[in-house]
Amino acid sequence: MLNKYAVITLALGTVLGALSIPAVGQDDTGAVAEIAGRKVTAEELEHKQAGKLLQAKYKYYLAERDALDQFIDEQLLDMQAKKEGVTLDELFKRHVAVNVPEPTEDQLRFYYEGVQTDESYETARPNIIDTVKQLRTKKARDAYIAELRGQYGVVIELNQPSAHVEVGNDPRLGPENAPVQIIEFADYECPYCQKVNEDLARLREQFGNQVSVVYKDFPLPMHPLAARAAEAAHCAGVQGKFWEYHDSLFQTKRLQTSDLKQQARTLKLDGAHFDQCLDGGDQIAPVKKDAEEGKRLGLQGTPSFFINGHFMSGAIGYMKLRDTVLQELGAVTTAKKQSATLVPSKEKEEEKK
Repeated sequence: MLNKYAVITLALGTVLGALSIPAVGQDDTGAVAEIAGRKVTAEELEHKQAGKLLQAKYKYYLAERDALDQFIDEQLLDMQAKKEGVTLDELFKRHVAVNVPEPTEDQLRFYYEGVQTDESYETARPNIIDTVKQLRTKKARDAYIAELRGQYGVVIELNQPSAHVEVGNDPRLGPENAPVQIIEFADYECPYCQKVNEDLARLREQFGNQVSVVYKDFPLPMHPLAARAAEAAHCAGVQGKFWEYHDSLFQTKRLQTSDLKQQARTLKLDGAHFDQCLDGGDQIAPVKKDAEEGKRLGLQGTPSFFINGHFMSGAIGYMKLRDTVLQELGAVTTAKKQSATLVPSKEKEEEKK
């Protein structure tokens, strides 16, 4: 008889097999084309044409992940209902509905005041009640699903699409040999980047030297102050305070040239040398280099991340980042265990010889 973990593994294998799309026209060597006798590999194509392929793959991944999450949730609910000997409706009432409190009159009126409507409170009240109940029900259901995922030991093995990103001399927090490397393309005017900067700090606090963060500039065209702010951060980096200045920009959100110079003085930098660096355009080149690489990769917004090469983009919350880091750490641990089991076998073969 299959135990609960085997069932989950079987379910995951089934859905991944159903969702995965094999590469069309790719032979066993990884070649996708041949030019004058030279094989063109899928890896070469993805590197040279990343801008055309990465976003399309990411959109498919998001759809695939959504389908996978829905499949897992349905499997977990069905398994738990059978375990308790109840129907799905009874399971819902027992573990979800009981945790959905009725909204008070004060809460309904508070919600009404935040809604733009010409209807009177009495007219809008039934719809407000339905909306609040739906929101609370979803929250209670999500909490119960999260509990079941922990109980049954669900592990997501579906990876985001990946791409090779050059790091070079870009600013880094953490050791170069950290098992998880996070490369962030960001914009100092981007509100999502400002928020995610706090999330990245939490990650480093939680995982320490297991995580390394590399920062790359990708000032967006609609943000006129972002490129100059990026140059200022690099000018601070010349004096050994890139990260302090970087954090200050995200915290203060003050990006006018006069503000950039004032922040340098607040951080006790050499003001004259900083001004000369910024006014002279000394750090335009590294900002432009990062931006060009972002364009090559087909990035369309910020923040964009490559976590051990795996691409993620948009307003990603802390929990999603943390789960991805845990997934990558798990993959590294598994690879080490497999390597450890292979080494003794190889040594035994050498002894036989």
